Amino acid sequence: MVVALVALLGLVAGRYVRALAGAFGQEDPPDTRAEARQAVKTVLRTPPFPAWPPVIELLTAAVAALVAWRAGLPYLYFAVAGTALAIIDWRTTRLPDVITLPSYPLLALTLIPTGELPRALLGGLALAALYGVLWFVRPAAMGFGDVKLAGLIGLATAAAGWQAWVLAALGGQLLGALYAVGLLVTGRGTRETQFPFGPFMLLGALAGLCLGW
Repeated sequence: MVVALVALLGLVAGRYVRALAGAFGQEDPPDTRAEARQAVKTVLRTPPFPAWPPVIELLTAAVAALVAWRAGLPYLYFAVAGTALAIIDWRTTRLPDVITLPSYPLLALTLIPTGELPRALLGGLALAALYGVLWFVRPAAMGFGDVKLAGLIGLATAAAGWQAWVLAALGGQLLGALYAVGLLVTGRGTRETQFPFGPFMLLGALAGLCLGW
């Protein structure tokens, strides 16, 4: 019953995820604060009814319901925010700070009921540091937005347990590597082809939350 209710609420949240995702373009604007304000205005003007076709709404509902079922209600904020970031990154190859940075305190607050906030903070710091090293070694292969996203993923998955954290850390890398191999095999890319890595990191996080218990 709770999962069904979460799925219903996820449909509504998905409408706002759609509006938020559409508010960001592929290029960094001269004034990111103005872009952020416009994004907030767009969301506030959005009616709480799914648009057609409701692909993003259904995706958000499915992710929220799955996370609620497998991990619990404290992880719902991460599920919705992660869905929004994955869609934005896939469309624009950007992970806007206006979503990522405020999500740190918001996610920490939602994780308090788990009783594992200290471990969550340690996991967030550790995964951000790991991705920071990868970014420092090969900055052309990874954006700094991925490093900031890694901290959020580390927060959420470490609260669920270190097994979930490890699955998220390895899963994101594995899925990204498989996609890169797929591009090479199909001739749609080369070793130098850039693609958004955030969605694969978040898929790894979803796997960690749902399978790492």
